[in-house]
Amino acid sequence: MDIRKELEKRILIIDGAMGTMIQRHKLTEADYRGDRFKDWHKDLKGNNDLLSITKPEVIIGIHKEYLEAGADIIETNTFSSTVIAQADYDMQLLAYELNVASAKCARQAIGEFLSSPAGKDREGAFVAGAIGPLNKTLSLSPDVNNPGFRAVTFDEVVDAYYEQVKGLVDGGVDLLLIETIFDTLNAKAAIFAIKKYFRDSNQTELPVMISGTITDASGRTLSGQTLEAFYTSIMHARPLSVGLNCALGAKEMRPHIEELSQIASCYVSAYPNAGLPNAMGEYDEEPVQTAHFLEDWANEGFVNIVGGCCGTTPDHIRHIAENVKKIKPRQLPVLEATY
Repeated sequence: MDIRKELEKRILIIDGAMGTMIQRHKLTEADYRGDRFKDWHKDLKGNNDLLSITKPEVIIGIHKEYLEAGADIIETNTFSSTVIAQADYDMQLLAYELNVASAKCARQAIGEFLSSPAGKDREGAFVAGAIGPLNKTLSLSPDVNNPGFRAVTFDEVVDAYYEQVKGLVDGGVDLLLIETIFDTLNAKAAIFAIKKYFRDSNQTELPVMISGTITDASGRTLSGQTLEAFYTSIMHARPLSVGLNCALGAKEMRPHIEELSQIASCYVSAYPNAGLPNAMGEYDEEPVQTAHFLEDWANEGFVNIVGGCCGTTPDHIRHIAENVKKIKPRQLPVLEATY
């Protein structure tokens, strides 16, 4: 399948939360460690990306649940699979392996799904290599008393993302997804790393999806950019799609998706949280509610790719897929030359 041809025909469905589904398995510290890391000197529970190595059956199973729910695009379990993020667990040397293993889990899930009765009528699905934000930012200082200080350099971020991209590509992803962007400079480092990797390896560049995060009602990212400024900052990458995910529920995200749909010359994606977290930090929005909001966006012609982020489950994705399946996708704008 060619993802661009599919996007011309219909709204594609991206999967929902990985972390939410992992929590349902109630895994223990021993589960995270497995035999290979049973004597590791740091606690590993919470390092969800590691499960692609120690509990691959759990990750493959989650992918298959989303595929059965109607997902066309599944994300690899690699939100924190960089040397910088894995340093919290002293697992920097595992970064490349984590990306390869996670990509292979997703590929295996698609293979098993397509050969099952549930997938007999499906032509295929796409694996998106998930490239998450780092726990260190290039635009903001971690020290309030020293605003000029940075915990990491641009070159270090590029190197971290370069290794991640190499692992994802070697593992067999179909496209790359730079997501949950709250610092656009970090995202620009990821874009630079992607371009550099494909140039160095002399391979055909994979499509790139880019998804930012608006953190509050002001309509700005955490690093202070407006939505238009964010789009202007990344459009040079010529992404397959640009969109928003996380931080907001669908109700709160709507005006920002509407704005993005009016300025983007590429496809538009949106995968909001299941509402806003309650006092316990949990997400209460029912699948039918989330699907209702996204159906409205689709009817208004705002979107090309929809799905869910924090708190969403296969039930959310199933309802979303059902609600938008007969709605035409957003049409790409015809750009007029100016002289």
